[in-house]
Amino acid sequence: MKVTVAICSHNRAKDTGEAVMSVLAQSYDPNEIEIVVIDNRSTDNTVQVVNDLRQRHGPRIRYLFENKLGLSVARNRAIREAKGEYILFLDDDALASSHWVRHMVDVFERDPAIGCVGGKIDPIWEAGEPDWVPDEHRSVFTILDYSGEVTEMPSPAIPYGANVAFRKSVFRHIAPFREDLGRVGTNLLSSEESELIARLRDRYKVYYTPFARVQHKIAKERTTKKWFLKRIFWQGVSDAVKRQDRSVLAVAKHTVRMLQAVAKSLFSIFHFKTFIRQVVHVYYRNGSIIGILRYNSRG
Repeated sequence: MKVTVAICSHNRAKDTGEAVMSVLAQSYDPNEIEIVVIDNRSTDNTVQVVNDLRQRHGPRIRYLFENKLGLSVARNRAIREAKGEYILFLDDDALASSHWVRHMVDVFERDPAIGCVGGKIDPIWEAGEPDWVPDEHRSVFTILDYSGEVTEMPSPAIPYGANVAFRKSVFRHIAPFREDLGRVGTNLLSSEESELIARLRDRYKVYYTPFARVQHKIAKERTTKKWFLKRIFWQGVSDAVKRQDRSVLAVAKHTVRMLQAVAKSLFSIFHFKTFIRQVVHVYYRNGSIIGILRYNSRG
């Protein structure tokens, strides 16, 4: 088996079915692709949707239930279960273009030192793109257009989890996703991909291809200011947990930076774009402090 496409799902039955269908429509040899759906403790009809597809399209679709909640847990289950030489992760709310698998495999087979490949991610806005989001923060919506050609991604650039693939053999040498990072249920903890890829770079190359394109659905509720600032807050938490810095100095640094951002926001309240940038800093620093005090205290 050449390719395992892994789709980790939590309560997105309809979207998961559409993601699976986009993989079934690939131009690559279907006998070399398996589709593994990891149902991460869904309470909707995900099992029915996937099993209906399995009845119609055969055993190349596998359904696995993972009772322990957490995106990293589900991804690690997919890694353990994968039969393919390459593991391609596709978000449950993403749609793969018809040549997606072929272009991913083509990059891997250029060089055995390539351990990770990411692809272009185009948004599908349910309610239109909000015009108030600072350009430098569009990435929180999982949008990626890194290059117009196949190229290596030097650190700190990374692919995004909605469209990322790994050579399975890399996991003989490095640990998989850290399970204290990544989303769990409705929280927005993240950074599991950047942490893994940073370790992977010690031995392997990371590449990007614009030709292995997917479309990522962005629901209406994710385009509100409330969701956006919540996502920024959790990015601060995630970065603090990833660094595992429990020092008093780190708390003091983030507190000072947060108070500076609060002050700057007051002076820019009538210039909305500048104001929202300062509010972003406030939420991020607040999340960093919470990550240090609350989550890292578990260690």
